[in-house]
Amino acid sequence: MGTSLKGRTILMSGGSRGIGLAILTAAARQGANAVFLAKTDTPDPRLPGTVHTAVATIEEAGGSAVAVVGDVRDEADVERAVATALDRFGGIDICVNNASALDVRSTEELPLKRFDLMQSVNTRGAFLLTRTCLPYLKRSDHAHILTLSPPLNLAPRWLGAHPAYTLSKYGMTLLTLGWAAEFADHGIAANCLWPQTMIATAAVTNVLGSESASRSRNPEIMADAALALLSRPPHEWTGKTLIDADVLAQAGITDLARYGGGEHPELDLFVDQPRVE
Repeated sequence: MGTSLKGRTILMSGGSRGIGLAILTAAARQGANAVFLAKTDTPDPRLPGTVHTAVATIEEAGGSAVAVVGDVRDEADVERAVATALDRFGGIDICVNNASALDVRSTEELPLKRFDLMQSVNTRGAFLLTRTCLPYLKRSDHAHILTLSPPLNLAPRWLGAHPAYTLSKYGMTLLTLGWAAEFADHGIAANCLWPQTMIATAAVTNVLGSESASRSRNPEIMADAALALLSRPPHEWTGKTLIDADVLAQAGITDLARYGGGEHPELDLFVDQPRVE
C-alpha cells in the first residue's frame, strides 16, 4: 500500500459522512491529520451525522481532526479551512475534492437553481479548494490532489442521461487532469478516483432510492482505494482517472465481497459493463 500517511495533513471538502468520512477515518488509522470543510453543524433528519460526530469518529480511529463549518462555494470559508490546517498542523499534504451536489434530472426537468448549484459546488468548489491549497502543497514532499470524479466516458448514453450533472463532474475531472500537467514540475500528483459500483451513501438512498442502495458497496472500498493511491510517492501515479476496484487490484486486493453489494452490485454512473472477449 506504499508509505504510511502518519503525520500527513489532509484537507477535504465535505467529509462529515459517506465516502469522505470513510477516507478520513481510514487515513486516521495510519495517524493522518484531517481538516474538513462541511456544512452540517446540527443534525439533519435526512442525513446521518454532523461535523462533530465525524471528528469523534476520526479521532477514535487514531488521527487528529478539525471540522470547519462552512461552504466550499464561499471563498472566505475555504480560506478559513486552509488557515486552520496551517495553524493546527503546520501545512497541507493532501487536498481532497470530495464535496459534490447530485441531481440526475433531465434538461427539461432540472431547475436552473439546481444547475447552478451543481456547477458551483462541483467544478467551482474543486477549483477554489485546490487553488487555495496550492502554495502549501508545493512545500510538501508528499503532495497529492485527489478528486472524486469519473473517467471521461463520452458514450451517448452517458452524455444524454443527465447533461447538467455530467458537465459538473466531468469539469472536476478536466480540472484535475489539467493540474497534473500544470504542476508536474512541482512534484504534485493529481488524480481522479471513482467507484466501479454504486456506493451506499445517503445521497444514493435519497436521490436514487433504496433499491440502488441495497445493491451498492459500502464506502470503505473507496477509502481503501484512496489510501492505496495517496500512500504512493506522488511521481508514481498522476494524471489518471482511476476506478476503485482497479486500484485495489493493483494493490493485490481482488476479493471485494467484504464491501457488500451482493453478487451483482449496480454499476455506478459513467461506468460501462466490461466487455466479454
